[in-house]
Amino acid sequence: MAVLELQPLCEDLLPAVVALDRLALGGLWTLEGYARELDSPNSDLLVLRAAPTPERPEPPPLVGLACLWSILEEAHITLLAIDPHYRRQGFGQTLLYALLDRAWKRQLEWATLEVRFSNRAALSLYQQFGFTQVGIRRGYYKETGEDARILWRSGLKQPDFPETLAQWQSQIHDRLARSHWSLSLPDDL
Repeated sequence: MAVLELQPLCEDLLPAVVALDRLALGGLWTLEGYARELDSPNSDLLVLRAAPTPERPEPPPLVGLACLWSILEEAHITLLAIDPHYRRQGFGQTLLYALLDRAWKRQLEWATLEVRFSNRAALSLYQQFGFTQVGIRRGYYKETGEDARILWRSGLKQPDFPETLAQWQSQIHDRLARSHWSLSLPDDL
């Protein structure tokens, strides 16, 4: 079973994050943009790394990345990206869970994000985590003019939310295991 490592972004991984951004998001943020996020106390930027295996001794430096901004009582999820070669294995679920866990630890009340109307896979993922559509941003994606759905997930400060997080964590470990991955978490996540 291959090991998937979830960790906060560190400075030495900035070039790998920019490369993954170009591959998965078409170059949404620059190296300088990611560096600013590292310095911001209001940002949580997480990455997924695939540990080497005999079958894949040199995996890509990063297979996923995600970011949230803490704004007052809101967790604004600004990006979630998976290397196209590693999609449909539970990595998006892993990162979304980790972001919502970080939001809960920051004692935020709700989470929000924008998603393309055409991105059905992402919409399905967000709905699995209790996000609902609350609005539309017309022409949000400048390169295509496509609209974005505004999604919200409330209840992060509810007494039963830690139980929900525990259920999601168990489901994610099962999903990753079906794709022959195990998840390694650092103590500070």
